[in-house]
Amino acid sequence: MRVPSRSPGHRSGPAVTPARRRPRGVVRPLAAAPPDLAAYRDAVAELLVEVSALAGEGSAKARQVLIDQRLREPAIVRVLDATSQGLIGARETLLLEMARYQPNERSSATDLAALVRIYLLSRVDVMWWRDAATFLTDTQVNHSAELVDLEWLRRRDLLRFQYTEQPRTIVGRGVRALRRRVLPDATPRTAGLLFRRARREVIALLNDIGREFAAATPAGAPPLWVTSLVRSAEHQYRLRRLGYAAMVPSGHCLGWAVDVEMDWYRRFGVRETLAGLLLNRQRAGEINVIDEGQAWHICLAPSAALRLRRAYEAEMGI
Repeated sequence: MRVPSRSPGHRSGPAVTPARRRPRGVVRPLAAAPPDLAAYRDAVAELLVEVSALAGEGSAKARQVLIDQRLREPAIVRVLDATSQGLIGARETLLLEMARYQPNERSSATDLAALVRIYLLSRVDVMWWRDAATFLTDTQVNHSAELVDLEWLRRRDLLRFQYTEQPRTIVGRGVRALRRRVLPDATPRTAGLLFRRARREVIALLNDIGREFAAATPAGAPPLWVTSLVRSAEHQYRLRRLGYAAMVPSGHCLGWAVDVEMDWYRRFGVRETLAGLLLNRQRAGEINVIDEGQAWHICLAPSAALRLRRAYEAEMGI
């Protein structure tokens, strides 16, 4: 089965600098060794303890000194310097995010330390996919030949995970609100997908996790639930204006990151099962995981992309 595609639409929307892209025929020189991501995550965890201790309003200068010192640690330098922004750009962006930070009920960054954690851990995504092109506009997402329509697959029972779409009309929003009042815990409390499209490799990853989760949980437990997939940079800036912790650059805008529901599974006693499955895949180097509270952000590693592309093609009979 092949999914019909269309060419990308007209480029418009906010000014965004796309990730650097390797010219055709040019091979990037290999580093002596890839960054040690376990050491990076440990260094970030240590930094967060110190940021929490300097969370007061009068500690802005001390926080900047702390960030300047900590970001010079070799484990952190090797990751940030390998992103499209480089070490200096990543540092400046982080300091700006911290200076602008205002807690609100929409943001997954519940405090300043959470903001720093989400930003720094998300840099693994943009390091991995620094040569990938950003989906700049909603039109590019909707028309890209690199993405597949999930609804086309769902109707053919080819997905092992669930999702809901954002209501597009007043009637749809009214029905959603009524359903939540009558059955408040029947589904996760999520706005739903604006774009029901994803890369083939990401679909294969989610199907794989969905099957593993179903096999590890008792009968009656709900399936894997996806709350966010690919986003345009245009939409990412909309989310930022609404107060969400939508980082830039983002793995979502490159098409390689997704968010999966977590907190809803507490009522079924299977949240820790899903957490364990995701963290095991992170330890195996297949994904990057960020705990964002209600949902967890995951990004596919380039080293797993070819295997998952072949898995998708085998599963779909291509």
